[in-house]
Amino acid sequence: MDHYDSQQTNDYMQPEEDWDRDLLLDPAWEKQQRKTFTAWCNSHLRKAGTQIENIEEDFRDGLKLMLLLEVISGERLAKPERGKMRVHKISNVNKALDFIASKGVKLVSIGAEEIVDGNVKMTLGMIWTIILRFAIQDISVEETSAKEGLLLWCQRKTAPYKNVNIQNFHISWKDGLGFCALIHRHRPELIDYGKLRKDDPLTNLNTAFDVAEKYLDIPKMLDAEDIVGTARPDEKAIMTYVSSFYHAFSGAQKAETAANRICKVLAVNQENEQLMEDYEKLASDLLEWIRRTIPWLENRVPENTMHAMQQKLEDFRDYRRLHKPPKVQEKCQLEINFNTLQTKLRLSNRPAFMPSEGRMVSDINNAWGCLEQVEKGYEEWLLNEIRRLERLDHLAEKFRQKASIHEAWTDGKEAMLRQKDYETATLSEIKALLKKHEAFESDLAAHQDRVEQIAAIAQELNELDYYDSPSVNARCQKICDQWDNLGALTQKRREALERTEKLLETIDQLYLEYAKRAAPFNNWMEGAMEDLQDTFIVHTIEEIQVRQLVPRRDQALTEEHARQQHNERLRKQFGAQANVIGPWIQTKMEEIGRISIEMHGTLEDQLSHLRQYEKSIVNYKPKIDQLEGDHQLIQEALIFDNKHTNYTMEHIRVGWEQLLTTIARTINEVENQILTRDAKGISQEQMSEFRASFNHFDRDHSGTLGPEEFKACLISLGYDIGNDPQKKTGMMDTDDFRACLISMGYNMGEAEFARIMSIVDPNRLGVVTFQAFIDFMSRETADTDTADQVMASFKILAGDKNYITVDELRRELPPDQAEYCIARMAPYSGPDAVPGALDYMSFSTALYGESDL
Repeated sequence: MDHYDSQQTNDYMQPEEDWDRDLLLDPAWEKQQRKTFTAWCNSHLRKAGTQIENIEEDFRDGLKLMLLLEVISGERLAKPERGKMRVHKISNVNKALDFIASKGVKLVSIGAEEIVDGNVKMTLGMIWTIILRFAIQDISVEETSAKEGLLLWCQRKTAPYKNVNIQNFHISWKDGLGFCALIHRHRPELIDYGKLRKDDPLTNLNTAFDVAEKYLDIPKMLDAEDIVGTARPDEKAIMTYVSSFYHAFSGAQKAETAANRICKVLAVNQENEQLMEDYEKLASDLLEWIRRTIPWLENRVPENTMHAMQQKLEDFRDYRRLHKPPKVQEKCQLEINFNTLQTKLRLSNRPAFMPSEGRMVSDINNAWGCLEQVEKGYEEWLLNEIRRLERLDHLAEKFRQKASIHEAWTDGKEAMLRQKDYETATLSEIKALLKKHEAFESDLAAHQDRVEQIAAIAQELNELDYYDSPSVNARCQKICDQWDNLGALTQKRREALERTEKLLETIDQLYLEYAKRAAPFNNWMEGAMEDLQDTFIVHTIEEIQVRQLVPRRDQALTEEHARQQHNERLRKQFGAQANVIGPWIQTKMEEIGRISIEMHGTLEDQLSHLRQYEKSIVNYKPKIDQLEGDHQLIQEALIFDNKHTNYTMEHIRVGWEQLLTTIARTINEVENQILTRDAKGISQEQMSEFRASFNHFDRDHSGTLGPEEFKACLISLGYDIGNDPQKKTGMMDTDDFRACLISMGYNMGEAEFARIMSIVDPNRLGVVTFQAFIDFMSRETADTDTADQVMASFKILAGDKNYITVDELRRELPPDQAEYCIARMAPYSGPDAVPGALDYMSFSTALYGESDL
């Protein structure tokens, strides 16, 4: 008992000046006992606000004796007599002796009259009896108790000290090293043990007694000189002194154990909170990255040139090659962290972690699915745009070529048609000009198709949103206008030539006769005219130009043939690698699945095997990179089909990401199974039985059980679910699952069933994983701390108070954990509250999710 009301304390207090104090000349042993017992009594009486000065005098009225017994036992004695007469004193002492006897202590030759008369030997004997019963009897060390237990404790604690040999409670303690060793063993910072010397007992004893009094709250019960100056120190005095060390360190041990339990629980809580914070931050960062990336992928504003679009494609490749892979790892790590956290929470008896709204694993998966959908659409758009621009570039080049050829053909044609050479021409020249004009008209008609083709190409470029359509349209319009003008000039020249021909034919008739007479001249003229007409055979030059174009066309065809051969080599090269990598990924996925479910060897064997697979998978990455390089060459060559493989780069990428995620997730699952197995004491045989049953009913090899499969699995393990004659499928819906739980001892309504389902399926996926399955099967075997245990530990640190102070927390716990508690504990508001009191009870329940922190 640490606290007493003032009235109760006053019942035991009497004016000391009325007491007789006859001191006797005692031998050495009596002196040592008197000093030791007095100090021992005062170490307890001071808790009640009093003390004794003279052991045989101050207990004579029985008041302080009764008070001492109440303090050390924690029990209330009968109300003491207030009178000062001898009969009153004897009555009080008898009440004390009766209480001692009620504790199973036989009092031999000790009567109330001897104590009231101040018999020192009887008084010392009585106090020794009390010390034995309340300070030594309950000491237990390795199946030994009382004196033997105390001696064994001393021997165990001082065993590491070579110059200490505790064999008894007298001469073994004379050199003081035993006391110093006990202190150093428990509080090494208080004594520099290496500087102590066996031949300096006074220094050793005084050091031990002074340190014990100052730092361990053990009063000085003996003088060093009394021990050194006696051949054999008093055994009872030494035992009493040593028992104070035992209780001091035993109390400290209890406090240390309580503090360790609290530290362990807080460490778990802090670790879990850190994992929660890490999850929230990682989830937030990943969602933010997805939020920023999707608009970029949704931006479908086309570029005007092939170069600009190819730069977009290159940026997209950088995204796939450099920016996305770390995020794939983050997403995988996020799921691993979430699953590990949930496992640790279950193992430490904490409620499941519920992320902030919008940050569930399912939310991340949904956002990721949207990202990949947009990403796929963006890549398709890029490739379609490149195809479009390739078509546009081809059309634009075709337009320029045809326009240039046409413009070269029309060059000078207007000037030719505007010539009035017919005005001075002869009839034969006119006829030659007409023939030449007819040839031009035929040529003009033949060029009509080219003009129409130019206009059609220009129209198509407009329809395909060619960026340079205005200049194309302007050129096309100029060609069309010029063509119309050529047509008009051609018609006008024909009319002029025909008029001139008619006129000259009339004149020719007039000169006919003259011509007969001038035949030689005419012959000469005709020959000259024929020579002159040879200069007008312009088709020969064009034919020469055509002959020059044929080799050029052949060269273009040769170059195109070489390009197509190169493209085919690229297709075959990509196809050959993809046809190896695709099946390899699929095989590895299947092998990982088999390793995780077949239970060959221990979980550690599985883990080792999986890590070897992970290493082999990581080492395969250069082949994926090489395939990415080949794919880049294919895209740069504008190859959009490949008959040599059914695998696209997108298939390979998705498979590779799934493979990395699967191996990491599977390793994490096995690690969590090891955590669960070790925490819940599941044997290898039990684990094998659980896995075999789980695998048997996991018919689709998905690694999860639906509710129906879960029911069948439970039945196979001996749970009597009950048979429904209407259902022969062995499947279980929600009602079946509830019946299953009820048959196993759960008596629940809708709310309780929902709670159980939230434990078995915390992510609300509608399936039961193997991890959740073994948690369910071993749910009652976990050896975990509870809120009550933590509360009891805080109570020890608080000295049995219903509250704890800031100073106590900072004294008993490491700084970071003390501040963790101080920041989260609510002020204590009970009737016994003091300033700065904190409520450790509600804090303890909050640690386990039974209330809010």
